[in-house]
Amino acid sequence: MTKKFINWHDFQRIDMRIGTIIKITDFPKANNPCYIIYVDFGDLGIKKSAAQITKNYTKNELIGQQIIAVVNLPKKQIADIQSDFLTLGATVGQTDKVILIQPQSKVENGSSIC
Repeated sequence: MTKKFINWHDFQRIDMRIGTIIKITDFPKANNPCYIIYVDFGDLGIKKSAAQITKNYTKNELIGQQIIAVVNLPKKQIADIQSDFLTLGATVGQTDKVILIQPQSKVENGSSIC
């Protein structure tokens, strides 16, 4: 399903950044299986978010991985945490099988996606 077109101004308002996962905890209070991930976004600091990535990733393999995230959305309440950003990923079939979108090479934390 194709979504409605947005204009260039709308797209330019989205702040996507690179960050490195530095800590992960289980999130049993979430309705769907999730981790709480803590990501270092350089000058933006360390932020946390719930991520439905438990089907394809273990906690140990995620530490040190870089991700791409939208960092200028309002905080979202998920169970008992406030999610600070949206992790970008592609769904494979079912929406609970998320593959992270990641840079191909190591990039400085906080780098912008343009």
